[in-house]
Amino acid sequence: MDRVMLARLFGIVFLVVGVLGFFMNPLFGVFETDAMQNSLHIVIGLAGLYLSMQGETGAMTYGKLFGIGMAVITVLGFVLPGGDILGLFRVNMADNYLHVVLSVALLYLGFARIRTK
Repeated sequence: MDRVMLARLFGIVFLVVGVLGFFMNPLFGVFETDAMQNSLHIVIGLAGLYLSMQGETGAMTYGKLFGIGMAVITVLGFVLPGGDILGLFRVNMADNYLHVVLSVALLYLGFARIRTK
């Protein structure tokens, strides 16, 4: 799968998760959600869809921006007491571990050299 398709896939998943979060809390019985998180997920999803339409460079920009952002949220989630992310939203340990995986995947999308045919 190429970089553009990966960015598009991330966009779709974040968008779906953001919408579902308004109807399910905790999301899938595991992940904390609130209106702020759901809104952020929708914005991240829409950004993924938009930037994937900009081709390889847009997909890389998406991976870099949101990979770094997700890494910051990951560190804050592990460090701040009670998972309170600067008073904006809360995360639990399941969120933190998922954010580790998402950070690595998005940073790979943004920074790795991916061969294309």
